[in-house]
Parts: sequence; C-alpha cells; structure tokens
Amino acid sequence: MNSFLQFCGWTLLAVFGLALLVRVFRKLVHFPMPEFMAGLIDNPLRHLWMPPARTAARHALHPGMAVLEIGPGNGTYSVAAARALLPGGRLEAVDIEPKMLERLQRKAQAAGLTNIDTRLADVSHLPYADASFDAAYLIAVFGELPDPTQALREFHRVLKPGGTLALSELLPDPDYSLSSTLERRAAAVGFTRRTLHGNLFYYTLVLER
Repeated sequence: MNSFLQFCGWTLLAVFGLALLVRVFRKLVHFPMPEFMAGLIDNPLRHLWMPPARTAARHALHPGMAVLEIGPGNGTYSVAAARALLPGGRLEAVDIEPKMLERLQRKAQAAGLTNIDTRLADVSHLPYADASFDAAYLIAVFGELPDPTQALREFHRVLKPGGTLALSELLPDPDYSLSSTLERRAAAVGFTRRTLHGNLFYYTLVLER
C-alpha cells in the first residue's frame, strides 16, 4: 500500500513538474497548441475530471442558442456542446489551425451532428457581425491567446447584450490562469461575473456582457 501511494505521489509530482517546465517554455516561446498534441490532451483522464456534458452545462448552454467556441481542440467538448444546443441551436467553432478544424469536422460527422460549423480565423479579428451570438466559451485556451485583451474586446463585440462568455481552466494545463486574473481582465472591457463554479484545479467562470 505504501509503495502504491509513493508511486502515485511521484507520478503526480512528475506531471506537475513537467507542466511547470512546459509553462516556462511557453512563456518564452509563445505558440498555439500543435495539432499532434490534441489526442494527448483530450484523453479519458481529462474526461473523468472534466466531463464534456457537465462542462456544457457549466457553460450555461441551452437549446436554440447560437454559440461561439474558440479553440475546439479534438472536438470532444464541441460535440457535447452541440448536443446541448439541440433542437434549433448552432455551434460555430473557430481555430487558427486547419487540422484542428478537420478533426472536429470528422468527429461531428461521426456523431451525426449537423449543427456545427467551423471557421478558420484569428480570434483578435473575428469574422462576425456585432451581437451575433448568445454565448461563447473557451476551454483551457485563454492562456494561448497572443493578445488576450483584444480577444476579450472581440468576444464582447460579437455577443448579444446579456450574452455570456464562459472560461474553463484545468490544472495542470501549462497555460492555466487564475479565475481572479481572468475576471479582472474581462472587467476591463465591460464583462461582469455571473457565476463561478468549481475549485482551484478545475473551474468555470461565466461572465456576462
């Protein structure tokens, strides 16, 4: 038993140590998550800790809504979100990496979902009219944004009055940000906090336009 606990302890220490090293490296050399890493990050352990369907519920997604997702990754959470929007709702997923969007398209097709659209775009200059969406969300993506303040301005612009922006963060993601940091940044462009769910290790901050 003691050997097992020691093994678990050293494993956790190694995971957090690796995450710390990656975090430092990413601060020095900024880059979005490579497409080949999507499968590593989108894994059963993450799904157990951060269930896709529960995450969609935390993001306050409901049938009939028009929703924007930034950085869909492997598409697992996108599929859960798109299902939560049925009937009548649509999910628009944006990424700067074409192969990420191809992954999502394949996953949506396999799931039989037709209410997911993808768009290759820069989050700092979103190709949508003002007040286009009821909600927007990012899952462990905010720290990857090259210009977070400009991105928040764009989210504010494309959301309808009263629309929501949900930010979910998970440790040991190397780009993890504290909820207080995100709330302070968002308040500077006109967002106010609606709800905060979870804990230090996995939380969802829902902001209102």
